[in-house]
Amino acid sequence: MHDVDPNAKIDKAEVDRIFREASGRAVATLIRVFGDIDLAEDAVQDAFAVALRKWPRDGLPPNPAGWITRTARTLAIDRLRRESRGRELASEEAVLSARPDDAAIPEEVGPVQDDRLRLIFTCCNPALAKEAQVALTLRLLGGLSTEEVARAFLVPEPTMAQRLVRAKRKIKAARIPYRVPEDHELPDRLHSVLAVVYLVYNAGLTSPAEPVLCSEAIRLARILATLMPDEPEVAGLLALLLLTESRRLSRGRADGSLVLLGEQDRTRWDRALIAEGQAIVRWCLRRNQPGAYQLQAAINAVHSDAQTVDETDWSQIVALYDQLLVVAPTPVVALNRAIAVGEVHGPAVALTLVDQLDLDNYHPFHATRADLLRRLGRSDEAAVAYQRAAAMAPTDAERDFFRQGGRGSHSPHL
Repeated sequence: MHDVDPNAKIDKAEVDRIFREASGRAVATLIRVFGDIDLAEDAVQDAFAVALRKWPRDGLPPNPAGWITRTARTLAIDRLRRESRGRELASEEAVLSARPDDAAIPEEVGPVQDDRLRLIFTCCNPALAKEAQVALTLRLLGGLSTEEVARAFLVPEPTMAQRLVRAKRKIKAARIPYRVPEDHELPDRLHSVLAVVYLVYNAGLTSPAEPVLCSEAIRLARILATLMPDEPEVAGLLALLLLTESRRLSRGRADGSLVLLGEQDRTRWDRALIAEGQAIVRWCLRRNQPGAYQLQAAINAVHSDAQTVDETDWSQIVALYDQLLVVAPTPVVALNRAIAVGEVHGPAVALTLVDQLDLDNYHPFHATRADLLRRLGRSDEAAVAYQRAAAMAPTDAERDFFRQGGRGSHSPHL
């Protein structure tokens, strides 16, 4: 969390920021203590309401995050007492309630010492639908409101609220355990967690009105990297997000239109994010345990090394895609490899590779074909392919871009 000055004036925006950073840990801790997601979530929200009243008037407490957790715990106990249930639990917690304000909630003994890790694996349990995994992760761990999550995914708030309710009921009904998977379970389960964080980032990337999702995904990736420092794919995902984020602001013009990689103003790329991402990629290379996220990060690191598009080491990118195709043999990876091959061996070779792929329902496939056909001088076929891409594109900026024939750009890479 950012350093805070207890003597500084504080407004609602600052309370919001502190709450968003602290709420995931508070919810996760209270779920462990009380075993009830709804109770934990409601108590933390109530603590936020108290903070909004007290902090602007009285100033920040010495440990704002700890204050939120302790206040939420007290409010949860009060609610249990009022509802005449959980009396035994409430009496056990009374000992904790009597501790001084600056006392820390004791951590659970064991190899995993952070409840947030338990929470994200619970949210991303494969028994839940992927859309529910994403929504729960943002709501419980990311601290976004139901309204914010709904707006980010373009659904009405009541629809998102029902989705969250159903997901929490499923956790209870299926008795999904609140724990980190055993070592033998971890590879498959970790893949789901990383996929959810990546989905969150890409949702922000394709929804310019919701850049908060990009920052939330990076924050979640940083949490995972802190909690699982020896997992190369966790580091790889963080590096991939940082390197992608470094050029996000250069992907669009002031009028909202799209700017592809070859046309981007590289002076606008965030060099601090690039340096951090590249350092993580070098760490991954030293570990020599390549995975899909690490290889994608390495490809982005090569792009970020080039001062101009003409200086890009496309041969190295092709070699990295060759490795990526081994660990993730998907048509989308093959498509991206073909784009890089086109930069090394020309558009005719790339088009032959692209036309072997079964990706008719994937708009970047048609955008790639259009670009290659245009470069080969096959303008009529290129126009048809651009229209196919425009009809399937998810954003107005992409649709406009493709309808204008790609504006003669050099490569579909963003």
